[in-house]
Amino acid sequence: MEGQTPGSRDLPEKPHPAAAAATLSSMGAVFILMKSALGAGLLNFPWAFSKAGGVVPALLVELVSLVFLVSGLVILGYAAAVSGQATYQGVVRGLCGPAIGKLCEACFLVNLLMISVAFLRVIGDQLEKLCDSLLSGTPPAPQPWYTDQRFTLPLLSALVILPLSAPREIAFQKYTSILGTLAACYLALVITVQYYLWPQGLVRESRPSLSPASWTSVFSVFPTICFGFQCHEAAVSIYCSMHKRSLSHWALVSVLSLLACCLIYSLTGVYGFLTFGTEVSADILMSYPGNDMVIIVARVLFAVSIVTVYPIVLFLGRSVMQDFWRRSCLRGWGPRALADPSGLWVRMPLTVLWVTVTLAMVLFMPDLSEIVSIIGGISSFFIFIFPGLCLICAMGIEPIGPRVKCCLEVWGVVSVLVGTFIFGQSTVAAVWEMF
Repeated sequence: MEGQTPGSRDLPEKPHPAAAAATLSSMGAVFILMKSALGAGLLNFPWAFSKAGGVVPALLVELVSLVFLVSGLVILGYAAAVSGQATYQGVVRGLCGPAIGKLCEACFLVNLLMISVAFLRVIGDQLEKLCDSLLSGTPPAPQPWYTDQRFTLPLLSALVILPLSAPREIAFQKYTSILGTLAACYLALVITVQYYLWPQGLVRESRPSLSPASWTSVFSVFPTICFGFQCHEAAVSIYCSMHKRSLSHWALVSVLSLLACCLIYSLTGVYGFLTFGTEVSADILMSYPGNDMVIIVARVLFAVSIVTVYPIVLFLGRSVMQDFWRRSCLRGWGPRALADPSGLWVRMPLTVLWVTVTLAMVLFMPDLSEIVSIIGGISSFFIFIFPGLCLICAMGIEPIGPRVKCCLEVWGVVSVLVGTFIFGQSTVAAVWEMF
């Protein structure tokens, strides 16, 4: 994709609506990509290793997936440069047509909404366990009203999450992303050290299983990997906010980000599984004693980590609604005075609406653990299917030699087929577990 023509080599020469907002450094892009990927999926990786049947099969699946994950990020940067669009859904709509674009917008909005709900659920659970730990020394009695999630979550949303979600540009998140990334690193470090120290009160399986129960169990890791490494939704916005947008530079940023995430996820998965074996909880922190101060700190920091990644997800979901608002105003369906969706009078109501809806879903919906596989399945669209379709369609626009064009088209088809398989497998598995 690089080096075919002078135009394709210097990608910033492509017309781009976000050129004026290119304020993000390469290191800031790495941290935002990492923070987008280091979300609630980190807690599920030891459980996924257990479902896969051991360390070796799970790591093999993770390494194979890493090839497609990096490929998807690189393709999205290339597609953004070719299409001249600044959002994921805009890139898909520009290259693949309005029909696929509408499908992308629908999947994008639903996926990000459910991810936001899952993040708030994780934050609420960590706050609840933290309150239980702090009040564990008191005599058995009903929990105080101020420890209830129906009070703590709205308060946290109003005082912390909403202000972090208000800025217009995603580049602002580079500051909070550094803090969130360090919190995720601390969790991986705690799980690794706890395995070797084996503190008092920690009960673990002596000889965990190291072979899969069946070949189909290995594929159960894919939804967790998709749920964990889902930074692709933010890829186009991050790429368009960077100073330097050459394809080789974006590929380097993508590789460094995902390799760092892979190391953190692998340490968490391997040592969490080796510590508890098949008895590991879906939330790894639930397997540790609640009164361990190190685990309490990890719980607090991980809640901080999720709080910092929620605004990134909200920014992406808000961009879909902003695109819809802009098109509606251009068609005369809305006031032209508010045609700019990035303005304060449009951006803030959309932000408040997103936080309110996701908060209501968390408070009134049951536990979301059963639909994590569905979230991972929908994420396969953004990691595999849509990038593959964009690559195929871009081959009809860019002047590329026939051999290279054929190879890239084949890779695009492979990505679409792999994504379709993961979506079908994860959806069937989720429905099977629910019923």
